Amino acid sequence: MPGSRCRSPWTNRGRCCSWLPRSCGSRRGVYAATELRGAVNAGRLVVCWLMTLTGCVGVFLAADMVGFYFLLAVLSVGASGLVLQGGTVEALRASAVYLGLALIAEAFLLAGLVMLAIVTPDGSLLIRDAAAAIPTSPWRDLTLVLLVIGLGMKAGLVPLHFWMPLAYGAAPIPAAAVMSGAVVKASALALIRFLPFGVGLPDFGLPLAAIGLCGAFYGVAIGITQSRPKLVLAYSSVSQMGFLVAVIGMGLAAGDADTPLAASFYAAHHLLVKGALFLAVGVIATTGRRWRWPMLLPAAILALGIGGLPLTGGALAKLAVKPVLGDGWVELLAILSAIGTTLLMLHFLHRLLVSASPDPSMSAPVGWVLSWMFMLVAALVAPWMLYSATGIGTWSDALQPAILWAASWPILIGAGLALGLWRWGRYLPRVPEGDVVVVGQPVMRVVVRCAEALERVEGVLRQWPVAGLSLLMLSLILGGVMFNGH
Repeated sequence: MPGSRCRSPWTNRGRCCSWLPRSCGSRRGVYAATELRGAVNAGRLVVCWLMTLTGCVGVFLAADMVGFYFLLAVLSVGASGLVLQGGTVEALRASAVYLGLALIAEAFLLAGLVMLAIVTPDGSLLIRDAAAAIPTSPWRDLTLVLLVIGLGMKAGLVPLHFWMPLAYGAAPIPAAAVMSGAVVKASALALIRFLPFGVGLPDFGLPLAAIGLCGAFYGVAIGITQSRPKLVLAYSSVSQMGFLVAVIGMGLAAGDADTPLAASFYAAHHLLVKGALFLAVGVIATTGRRWRWPMLLPAAILALGIGGLPLTGGALAKLAVKPVLGDGWVELLAILSAIGTTLLMLHFLHRLLVSASPDPSMSAPVGWVLSWMFMLVAALVAPWMLYSATGIGTWSDALQPAILWAASWPILIGAGLALGLWRWGRYLPRVPEGDVVVVGQPVMRVVVRCAEALERVEGVLRQWPVAGLSLLMLSLILGGVMFNGH
């Protein structure tokens, strides 16, 4: 911002990084326009696209709870429509799963917002007033649980993450790029807006951090078993959102007022990088072997940046959240998470290389390449601009030799593990996409059969002879009880 330094991620309660969904969405829109040129049903995607972007920007800008909830619902409907544009049975299933979970999440969220509205002073519906009223609320813990469940489901927090691999795998490339970037981050940053970071809540923040760290490692463990680049990126998002929630939890436990800024910076970097990597999947899949390396090398820099590669925005993001995580076991787990992320990203690059077109002379459409290059430059440059502009730190501090080495050795260990994965990875079990859903399918089939049996029993009981006999027996029983009572 000219003439000012943004000290909070929510300048005027929610506007510091609101340019990210708009600018990134426009470039992904160029990619989508190139892909859909001449398509019969292109208008459907345009409507869903505009609804999604409206919801994303609105969630960042909404100042009151009513507007926030309405725009989050618009976002959910638009995003489910984007997944549906895949045009396959898998896309239909993924869209239904996403929309169903979104409705359940919004039910939890609505209950939390109602409880907030009850305790907010003077009947105010402003988000800042609601967040300030949480610590003194008689229903503080229940309110926080409802908010975390509602927004955590939409952010892909384990074990409610299974919609992410289903949706990302079935959606078209530009739709997956938007969902992995702005859609998921909107829910995570919304959670930041509602939590009271000025007051230490260790009884709530530490369990939240533990859940987030479990998700960070779970995403890596399942992601390395996937072969499709889009699914590897999906489980990478599961891992990164878990790590982001761990940062939020540790900041909430310590009452660290700087947590919103650090977590928002981390989310902004992931938004840019993950959107660019999804676009890279489409570009490299339509690029021949002759040109694949010039396309793959920039993607490799972005991918390894998520693990904290020095001189990338990812290294700055790791550095920004380091004070929030503190020392001790959480710091150790954060380092292990960086090693796991590097392993997962190198696995993604390997699968991306395999997915290149076998036609050596084939080249991706110009619109795809230009939009991807814009996202690439934004992901590389924007974090450095924001790092100093927001006051998180200075470039000179980030370029100290000790800092660079601390970011380098987890990358080296992750690279060593990747060599072992490429050598012995074929012995790993193949976990299907939507892991939890697939495991739960046998249970759901039993539930459905039981429900069908109960429905048939209900149909028999509703018949007049059976119902009449049941009423007669009930009347005799009640009469006997009354007679014995007298």
